[in-house]
Amino acid sequence: MKAIRLWAVARKEFLHIIRDPRSLGMALAIPILLLILFGYALTMDVDRVPLVIWDQSGTPASREFLSRFVGSRYFSLQEYVLGYGELERAIDSRNALVALVVPSDFAGRLDAGRPATVQMIVDGSDSTTATLAMGYAESTAETYSRQISLRQMRRITTRAPDPPLDLRPRVWFNADLESKNYIVPGLIAVILMVIAALLTSLAVAREWERGTMEQLISTPVQVRELVLGKLLPYLVVGFLDALLAILMSTWVFHVPLRGSIALLLVVITIFLVAAMALGMLVSIVSRSQLLASQMAMILTFLPGFLLSGFVYEISSMPKAVQIVTYVVPARYFVSLLRGIYLKGTGLNELAGEVFLLILFGAVILTVALQKFKKKLE
Repeated sequence: MKAIRLWAVARKEFLHIIRDPRSLGMALAIPILLLILFGYALTMDVDRVPLVIWDQSGTPASREFLSRFVGSRYFSLQEYVLGYGELERAIDSRNALVALVVPSDFAGRLDAGRPATVQMIVDGSDSTTATLAMGYAESTAETYSRQISLRQMRRITTRAPDPPLDLRPRVWFNADLESKNYIVPGLIAVILMVIAALLTSLAVAREWERGTMEQLISTPVQVRELVLGKLLPYLVVGFLDALLAILMSTWVFHVPLRGSIALLLVVITIFLVAAMALGMLVSIVSRSQLLASQMAMILTFLPGFLLSGFVYEISSMPKAVQIVTYVVPARYFVSLLRGIYLKGTGLNELAGEVFLLILFGAVILTVALQKFKKKLE
């Protein structure tokens, strides 16, 4: 393999990219648009849950209890209702996700030292949001119940008992528990996976459609020089996309970058080579640009979004699906980005994912070279 022939192919591809400013602009703009769109729209935080209340008691005790919900940032009071009919209409029309019904004997039972029951009705259509809303409500009710018990104990003993357990939680890596700090690094991985494969998926198919492949075949350019020469320009474009994504994650979404920037750039380079090798393989196998772009989307977006651990935890998937995730390069890249961004993890802890990513890229690139060699013969 000679550097001069490799550079000649790379220069030809660079010129093609520069002479098509609209495609270059889209290659740089699409990751930014996707990052903004998904970064703001995709969130796992459940705040301001719509709430309706039917207070049958109407006493200071019931109002004190309900004020814990009304004053919480996790609930948003929509209205007070006066019956189950209004309550059902609010939930059916999705004006409310949660309804609280305080019985008429609420204050009397508390004054008598007996347990008081409060009904909570939850719309379970969205099971994830409903589960979180129930957890918020149970925590709020438990806190109020504990305060009532302490108040009654003071009345009897004039002294509140010491709690038997003092739990002091400490959250590492994402102290504010903001989902964007978890989502944005994974989103960068999915976006780069799709963009990188799409960029190279048309490189060889374009030559076949335009009838210029025969000219390349007739030159003394070797297979490795041709494939790697076409890969290099798009690697530069992909690296620019990665830099823009890193800057946006820091300045726009304020995601902390606790790890080594040098390690992050090395990991991104390894991943881009692996993803672009996959796109190159797709371009070699399919001689149509339309088919190549469709195959690239199917092989990158869906696995990257669903099977990388970006949205759904891999450990909660069925065993058969977990095995499939091992051939998805975005799985390793998502883990690497979150480790570097949030935990500040070094190469010693991430060596396994880095090795598997290198192995994936080497295997795919080798297969691409072999497939292209067959087409040249």
